[in-house]
Amino acid sequence: MIANPSLLPLLADIADPGLTQALQHKLDQKTKPQGSLGRLELLALQIGQILGGASLQLASPQMVVFAGDHGLTAQGVSAYPSDVSWQMVENFLAGGAAVSVLARHNGIALTVVDCGVKHDFLAGLPAGSQRPGLLVRKAEGAGQGTADSSLHPAMTEAQCAQALAHGVAVVQGLPGNALLLGEMGIGNTSAASLLLARLAGLDIAMCTGAGTGLDAAAVQRKTAVLRDVLARHERALLPLQALAALGGFEIATMVGAVLQAAHERRVVLVDGFIASAAVMVAHALQPLVLQRCVFAHRSGERGHEFMLQHLGVQALLDLGLRLGEGSGAALAWPLLVSANAVLREMASFESAGVAEKSVTTAAAA
Repeated sequence: MIANPSLLPLLADIADPGLTQALQHKLDQKTKPQGSLGRLELLALQIGQILGGASLQLASPQMVVFAGDHGLTAQGVSAYPSDVSWQMVENFLAGGAAVSVLARHNGIALTVVDCGVKHDFLAGLPAGSQRPGLLVRKAEGAGQGTADSSLHPAMTEAQCAQALAHGVAVVQGLPGNALLLGEMGIGNTSAASLLLARLAGLDIAMCTGAGTGLDAAAVQRKTAVLRDVLARHERALLPLQALAALGGFEIATMVGAVLQAAHERRVVLVDGFIASAAVMVAHALQPLVLQRCVFAHRSGERGHEFMLQHLGVQALLDLGLRLGEGSGAALAWPLLVSANAVLREMASFESAGVAEKSVTTAAAA
C-alpha cells in the first residue's frame, strides 16, 4: 500500500538537450518552411521527447475512464443524482456514451475502472467473473463512494493510498505507450474545484462552475458548501492530505495512473477539469510529470482555465466542452497521431530532392 509520496513511481528528468536538438533539426529539415506547421511541430517535438526518438510510433492508445461516487452530493452540489454514475458506467460498457463512440471511431481501446461507484457491477455473476472492458478496483470500504467531505474527510489515508496503488497497477497491466484520461462521477467537479482552491491558493468562487448544469443560484449555493468544506479541512495542506480530505476515489486512482504512465514514458493525454485536477495533484508531488502530459482541451467548466494557468500549460483545443468522460482526449487524439506521423514520415529536403531555398521563397511569396 502506498502510504507516502516517496513510495509512488519516481520520475526521472527526460529532458535531453541532444535529443531535443536532433528532433528539432529533423523537423526543420522537413519539406516546409521552418515552423509552418505551428503548434503541430511543438507537439511532434514533445512526443518525440517522451518516446525517446523520432522513429518511434504511438501504439495501442488506452482510454481509461475512472469512475467513483461522491458523498458530497448529499449537499446538493450537483444537478443530477448519484445513480447517474453507475448508469453511465453501464452506458460506457454498452458502447453508447460519447467517449465510447469517439474511442471506437479513433481506434482507442476503452477500459472503465470502478474506483468507488455505489453499485455492484458484478452482482448475479459467478464468483471470480469479469465483465469485458471493466475493472473493479474499489478501495476497502469504497462501495458507497467517498464520505461527505462537508462532514468528514472524503477518504481515509489508507483508502487514498490504496486508490493510488490501484492506479499504478492498472497502468502496469495495459499495453501501448499512450494513456488517455477519462472520468465519471456525479459531484466530481466539486472535488476538482476544492483541490484547485487548496493547491493553487485560489478563492473557491473562482474555481466553482455549473458542473452538470446548475443555474446561477445553485452555483452560489454550491460555492458556499465548498467554502465550508475547505474551512473544515483547513489543515489538509499537503498534496496527499488535500487529496484524501477533498478528492474522490476516481481522482486518487487517476493520480497513481498518471505517475505510473509518466514513469513508463507513456504519452499522457489529459481530458478536462477533473482529469487535470488529478494531474495537478501529481504535479504537486512530482513536477516532472508535466514533461509527459499533453492537455487535450480547455473545458467550459469555470475552474479549468485557472487550473491550466496554475500548471503553466496550454491546451490543444477550445471547443466549449464540459462533458468529461475523456471525450475531449478522444477528440484530440488524431492531432497526436498526425504530429507523430509528420515527425516519422514527412520527407526531408534532401530525401525529396527539393531545394530548401525554393520552398522558403515560395512560402514567402
